[in-house]
Amino acid sequence: MTPELLDLFDHLAGVMFCVKDRDGRYVAVNEAFVRRSSAKTSREALGRTAMELFVPELAERYEAQDSEVLATGKPLRGELEIIRATSDGEPGWYLTTKLPLIRPTSTGRAPVAVLAVSTDLRPSGTADAGVAGVARVVELVRQRLDDEPHRPPTNAELAAAAGTSVSTLDRNMRKVFSLSPRAYILQQRMDRAMALLAETDLPIAEIAHRSGFYDQPSFTRQLARLIGETPAGFRRRARSK
Repeated sequence: MTPELLDLFDHLAGVMFCVKDRDGRYVAVNEAFVRRSSAKTSREALGRTAMELFVPELAERYEAQDSEVLATGKPLRGELEIIRATSDGEPGWYLTTKLPLIRPTSTGRAPVAVLAVSTDLRPSGTADAGVAGVARVVELVRQRLDDEPHRPPTNAELAAAAGTSVSTLDRNMRKVFSLSPRAYILQQRMDRAMALLAETDLPIAEIAHRSGFYDQPSFTRQLARLIGETPAGFRRRARSK
């Protein structure tokens, strides 16, 4: 990690940045990370693990995310989560993305570290209670997509999960994700479909079904509208990388 890049991240007050090695130890952090952790300086944070710097029950989640990224080589994007240093510390809602750092190894190319960026949602003006409601919506959408992909939650169900009115939920979702609740559901469906196209040999019709689309033609139309490719074309390009 270059000093110039770390200096850049130090100037992003609302963005935590860190790099963790395969043993889960921090090898680079910025000042925003230090302020949110139990460390007093960046030097104190280096070489330590999430369990040593954050609330244990939350640190377990962070480390599980890292393990998945390292094991699969796949990014984790837009994870809504609480980051908290100690049990009596102030909790903060963040939107986290984690990427694998791929490097040559003795057996080929493999993930050797995890790069993570977590954006503080408080500057957006969304109250913690509102973001907590959004987190419940995210979980409901995820569960419904897993269990009943062809029965997406209604706006009323989403608002009930969030504990707000439909209009308030719409405002909070737009503040956090810059998407309406319906657009967020579509994004989650598309993310799942594209992952299945890239990572499996499932027929396109089956992928459409598992991702909650009415049928293969409707899935094809949506993908072409959003990214300008057919499912088959997207799969070929993803496999060629």
